[in-house]
Amino acid sequence: MKRLSLPLLLCSMAISSASAETWSLDSCISYALEHNLRIKSAEIERIQGEYSVTEAKDAFLPTLNASASQNWDFGRGLTSSNTYANRNTSMFSWGAQMSLPVFQGLRNIRQLRYSKSSLTALEMQAEAARDEVRLSVITDYLQVLYNKELLEVSREQLRLSQVQLERQKALLEGGKVPEVDVIQARSKVAQSEVQVVNSENEYQTSLINLAKDLELDDISGFEVTPIDENSPAIASADEVYANALANYPALRASRQNIKAADDAISVARSGYLPRLNFNAGLGSSYYTVSGQQGEPFSAQMKDNFSKQLGFSLSVPIFDALSTRNNVRQAKVRKLSAQINLAQQESELHKSIRLAYHQAVGAEKKFEAGKIAVEAAKASLDAMTEKYTYGKANATEWEQTQSDYITALAQQVQAKYELILRNRVLQFYNRK
Repeated sequence: MKRLSLPLLLCSMAISSASAETWSLDSCISYALEHNLRIKSAEIERIQGEYSVTEAKDAFLPTLNASASQNWDFGRGLTSSNTYANRNTSMFSWGAQMSLPVFQGLRNIRQLRYSKSSLTALEMQAEAARDEVRLSVITDYLQVLYNKELLEVSREQLRLSQVQLERQKALLEGGKVPEVDVIQARSKVAQSEVQVVNSENEYQTSLINLAKDLELDDISGFEVTPIDENSPAIASADEVYANALANYPALRASRQNIKAADDAISVARSGYLPRLNFNAGLGSSYYTVSGQQGEPFSAQMKDNFSKQLGFSLSVPIFDALSTRNNVRQAKVRKLSAQINLAQQESELHKSIRLAYHQAVGAEKKFEAGKIAVEAAKASLDAMTEKYTYGKANATEWEQTQSDYITALAQQVQAKYELILRNRVLQFYNRK
């Protein structure tokens, strides 16, 4: 059997312990913000942005290189007398060179500004990722509660069907109903059992989706607590949209991307300007010829020691239109960023409007559903009493039961539709 290392074992125990708890909405959100992989991925991109800023700052520093070489030549070679002779030579040299950027066509300054703009955008995108996870957790959490209540409705339907089956059996024994009524009642119980199984599957699926937001591998014992059902008044769609335009992190990140695209255009235009570098170096060498007596190593190193200072200027005249193409591509990226912002604003406006109208509709359905459930329950009680005394048949009772279960399910749906849409509006309405 493969043995787990201590860190992996502790991590496994922590995950198992976490999944066995009963979770509130706030605890789910807090845990997801610490463990969700989308957030970690966005954080890694932000760290890469920090390194890009550091790299841009380092571009202002000089470069320093040291070198050394050893060469041997064999055979005929040119002598100082301008004749050729057979001889072997050896040469050792060393040097150090320094280059300092004096003017790089403003590229370094513009690159630093672009890196800082990109980092700000990445920080906003990281916050937008956290927002997306928050909204995903809220949605999946409410889906769990919704499916859990639907499961209870299915179990209530099964209970009523079982009561009906027992009643039909008793009536059959008394000779008051034919056997076919018992068969129909047993079929109704089977259908209700299937519905319970389906509801349990949907409940477990919603738990898995929520656990995925939290990056939990094990959902055994994973339960959630109900939330406060006293939702605040539904906020105006126009008010929510205005606040979202000003404060929603994803939109702020998109606007920052446009600014970064402007800075990228400036970086590309730097290719039109000249560059000036200051250069300095020093070095020496040692040279020997086979068969000849030369100066010793230390003497040659001293005599051949040299220093260099200078400037190098590079003026762009024609670079195969590379700079022009870079500027064009940078402008296209800015246009893409602008279109992306417009699309996000349009989608946000649609989402807020849709959430508002769905919330209003769900509120009306929920209030009407309360009355419908009370009426359906009263009708079921009355029909049950009539059926008990033989004043109603099984078909009428089953229809009344179906109406009651449908009313319950519709009320649950309206309840969580209202809670979800109101939560969505509150999510976007932050100031």
